[in-house]
Amino acid sequence: MKHKKDWYKELVIYQIYPRSFKDGNGDGIGDLRGMIEKLDYLKELGVNAVWMSPVYASPNVDNGYDISDYFSIMEEFGSMEDWEEFQEGAHARGIAVIMDLVLNHTSDRHRWFQESKKSKDNPYSDFYIWRDPAPGGGAPNGWMSVFGGSAWEYEPERNQYYLHLFAKEQPDLNWDCEETREKIFDIIRFWNEKGVDGYRVDAISYLDKGLDGRADFQEKIGTIACANLEGTHRYIREMAEKTFAPGHLVSVGEVNINNEEDSRKYSSAASGEFHMAIPFVPPIVEMKTWSPEKLKEDLERDYRVLKEDGWWARFFSNHDKPRQVSLYGNDTVYWKESAKMLACYLHTLPGTPFVYQGEELGMTNVRYHSIEEYDDIDTKNYYRTMLVEGASEEEALAEAQIISRDNGRTPMQWNDSVYAGFSEQKPWLGVNPNYGKINAESQMQEETSVFRFYQRLIALRKENPVMIYGDLTMCAPKEGPIIAYTRSWNGVTWLVIHNFSAEDQIFRYDGIRGNEKVILSNYEEKQMGQGIIKLKAYETVVLDN
Repeated sequence: MKHKKDWYKELVIYQIYPRSFKDGNGDGIGDLRGMIEKLDYLKELGVNAVWMSPVYASPNVDNGYDISDYFSIMEEFGSMEDWEEFQEGAHARGIAVIMDLVLNHTSDRHRWFQESKKSKDNPYSDFYIWRDPAPGGGAPNGWMSVFGGSAWEYEPERNQYYLHLFAKEQPDLNWDCEETREKIFDIIRFWNEKGVDGYRVDAISYLDKGLDGRADFQEKIGTIACANLEGTHRYIREMAEKTFAPGHLVSVGEVNINNEEDSRKYSSAASGEFHMAIPFVPPIVEMKTWSPEKLKEDLERDYRVLKEDGWWARFFSNHDKPRQVSLYGNDTVYWKESAKMLACYLHTLPGTPFVYQGEELGMTNVRYHSIEEYDDIDTKNYYRTMLVEGASEEEALAEAQIISRDNGRTPMQWNDSVYAGFSEQKPWLGVNPNYGKINAESQMQEETSVFRFYQRLIALRKENPVMIYGDLTMCAPKEGPIIAYTRSWNGVTWLVIHNFSAEDQIFRYDGIRGNEKVILSNYEEKQMGQGIIKLKAYETVVLDN
């Protein structure tokens, strides 16, 4: 597929978590054959790009984010021929293919690491970050990994420690080494030649470790200590210039954003880094800090920072987060209403909307009954840490249930048959028991379903440039659960209003005449008059203003 310069702005990107999307060969694990089987589903939904989480060869310590071979496909997912068939089928349907790149680290089973650990004289010695033990013995510094424990692991064969900001099976690559960078760029060029349309780049804020003294060594968590150092930005610019930019391939960085300067560097055209960034916020932090008021504050600030020279990735959920309707909406009484409201919010904002698999159905968090039912390494480590800190098993499980990444990784709910139509065999991860109520087959037969609402939103975006390019002006009070804004483009103005609460609300705005055309809503009846609109629980409405 050939791409114009700013084509990414007109995308609606659907994220597939391959292990959980569709089992095509009957082994209980999602795969490329299953993805091929559901290409027509994606076409009907209306998305024009697919981002697939890693499908490369991996021992699966971190569900594919520990790559042992970037040039081959994980056996349980299929073959390179399967991947090529998926890509061809997607392109034939006008759907771009975006790969997930993990470039901060590899698997410890990668050939580079197996060679690197042998000796300091090995040709791959400097591909990873090695340090001698501290003068008194032990780790070179006190950094902790994201998954708990020291970020340093001793390797007897080399008599040194290697750095791993994530699991010990995920050693960090040494981007300071020019040869390492060129080998990484060769990986990207390989997939470019296969016709990939873009990349989402995982955990990219930590390339420059700052071990020469620039990092914050008082900070215990390694990823926080070295996030967003200047060397990281320099390496990203080099990568973009040599691999992404020549073909106008879409680039999305998963990053830590701590201030406005970080936003500009990662997401502005002038910086030459990424087209847009996905900020990573730990689920436990987001769960405890989000509010409609904070959403309004963040939205206004982000728009101000990037409106002249940047772009936004719009999402609430992905494979690292709880389900959006369970976190930001209401997954019981107002499940359908809040699922639609959240969809309308994301798709009517400036930026490129991301749809994580199942969110177009309103899939919800799952509550497994024991920690043994969970698969996610982060969830299990969090549970164990809580026990060590004095929590009871019940308390630890209750919190793990809420924040677990497995909430977003339960098998896709295709129908109400055994295992939700995902597989004919017991899946690798338990299906959410509510699949009888929430599934694709039933929703595709219902005109008022969450699926059909997403379909309508995506179609509206294709038909109305105001949703893509329109200016944004906030018009709701800073306090309270109502988020409202106008989008304006070439003489067209839409007024968009969302009630982020289970209570009826009244929105007053001088710009409401009372006779506006309703473009979209999740309720049939509207209570509207001059300067006022009455909103039901989780109501969303788009008006031609």
